[in-house]
Amino acid sequence: MKALLQRVLSASVAVEGEVVGAIDRGYVVLLGVAPDDGHAQIEWLVDKVLGLRVFANEQGKLDYNLRQIGGSVLLVSQFTLLADTQRGRRPSFSGAASPDHAERIYNTVALGFAAMVPVQTGRFGADMQVSLINDGPFTLSLERSAQ
Repeated sequence: MKALLQRVLSASVAVEGEVVGAIDRGYVVLLGVAPDDGHAQIEWLVDKVLGLRVFANEQGKLDYNLRQIGGSVLLVSQFTLLADTQRGRRPSFSGAASPDHAERIYNTVALGFAAMVPVQTGRFGADMQVSLINDGPFTLSLERSAQ
């Protein structure tokens, strides 16, 4: 499982010109699912994302997590995070999970976040346009393999 987390002031995702998800302050989480990903990776990701202290306190120290600032998550599926670009010029996506498996994991991750914070999502498998105002910019790469 790979996730790219971006701290944002606001973000939205649109499909065919229609906004299907939007948040104010919080995280955009771009999620790539691998074939062996399961419950352990889901639990790890939800716990890690919700526990990260990347919001500043009054002294400017990164001290608050998403829940403490009342933030939200915009979760967007992105199989391209699992691209292999080592050879040639065309990325290989053989490291990504099948669409059925990836959608199940994606939906379960969304439910895991939704149990703790407000969540909006993109539309799995759709051609999406993501707009955001990155706060910082502040972007983290998170990865956990099934081992």
